[in-house]
Amino acid sequence: MCYIAEGRAGACDRYANEGGRIVRCDPATVLDRRLAAGAQIRPFLKADWNGTLSDADVFVSAVGAGTTYPDYKPAPFIVSREIEGVDVVTVVTEAIYSYCGVKVKIDTDRHLGGEGAVVRADGEAVGLVATSEYGSQMLSLGGVDHLTGGSKAEGRVTCDTLMKLCNRAAVELTIDGGAGVVVQAGQPPIVDGSREERMRVGCGSATIGMFAAQWHGLVDEVVVVDDHITGVVSEHQAGKVLGWPDTGIKIKGRRSTPGRYFQVAGPGLGWGGTDIEDPLTILGPWNPKKGARPGLSLLMVSTTGEHAAFYVLDEDLTPIARPLPAALRPSVDLIAENCEPALCTVMFTGGAGGSLRSGATRNPVRLTRAVQSGRAQVSCGGAPAWVWPGGGITFLVDVLKMPENAFGYVPTPALVAPLEFTMNRAEYVALGGHEDAIRSLRSVLEEGGEYGAEWRALGPVR
Repeated sequence: MCYIAEGRAGACDRYANEGGRIVRCDPATVLDRRLAAGAQIRPFLKADWNGTLSDADVFVSAVGAGTTYPDYKPAPFIVSREIEGVDVVTVVTEAIYSYCGVKVKIDTDRHLGGEGAVVRADGEAVGLVATSEYGSQMLSLGGVDHLTGGSKAEGRVTCDTLMKLCNRAAVELTIDGGAGVVVQAGQPPIVDGSREERMRVGCGSATIGMFAAQWHGLVDEVVVVDDHITGVVSEHQAGKVLGWPDTGIKIKGRRSTPGRYFQVAGPGLGWGGTDIEDPLTILGPWNPKKGARPGLSLLMVSTTGEHAAFYVLDEDLTPIARPLPAALRPSVDLIAENCEPALCTVMFTGGAGGSLRSGATRNPVRLTRAVQSGRAQVSCGGAPAWVWPGGGITFLVDVLKMPENAFGYVPTPALVAPLEFTMNRAEYVALGGHEDAIRSLRSVLEEGGEYGAEWRALGPVR
């Protein structure tokens, strides 16, 4: 119900008035397997495929296709093409999502915020901190409560934040009681102004297990400092298997199984994701009855190899800092080498429910059942989506697998994202699909659809 003047584009920048006809501002997108992934986008000319290109080489995505609205009518494109002798139908539409969000995986040991802490953009609440995973912090952003359940400002900022993240733009977030972080899909996170370079090789215990043999015979004790599980090689099973003698070391923290300690410090931006800058603060007095002696050597290292320090016990069994021996440098470098690059991953999460399924079939529940049983495949801009088990069609898709700038918005506020359902023709007809609206690939590329006939092609994202 927007009004768009002749020759002008709408406020959403998605539709325009061309000679009294509403058209999409962006060309519809096809994925052409003959183009290398990441190749420069070029106009998709009829001469490129007419008579020379098999149907299997081209996939009509929903990027730029237009929206099924009102939803009782068929989707903008319902495309039939032959693949290995099978008549395959793909239902193509840009779907409007009020029920959507993103799951963000941030590779870092730095403490971003407590679980459940509010995440903000431009001062507005847009989500929360979820669980910590192995070397990563997880954020859950968006959702209908933030889009429509709060103030107008909260809804607008949430929608804008989601769209930027899904379109691979950088977004600055702040976490109540925690850090500020710049998030961009496929790029390293920037935490409180510091760019992360690598995620940890493992927890402190796992690091001991992997590299104990590298230290054996070169140093008397090794402590791998970690916010979650700090490892001590002389007590750890890996050290015991190697015949590592006791050293009388004392760790301040809650002892778990041998060589593994919890809660040695608070979370933060220091060593191993803790709040400490001096690793000696996690040590108690050394016990000479259990092996402590003057001259005993100690290596303390973080789970990324970013921090490392070497000490020798003096006559009072006090650790004194010494330069890191050349013989130990390769082991620290090996930890760093085995750390993967720190990146941000953005997974769009949407619920393809409600009325948009009517664009595919007159009996929407059959489409849901076909998807849940695997008879119909779901994709977003040609990228395969992972569908949650259980009721409905709730899915996840990696935005880096999708064409760039594949997301838009409507002022509800809600996101607009490409969506495709693919199945064989017999299955589509059986679930009550709009059989009369099925068109051949040739017809679609030659004539376009309700919102124009401009096409572009790009190589599929690998």
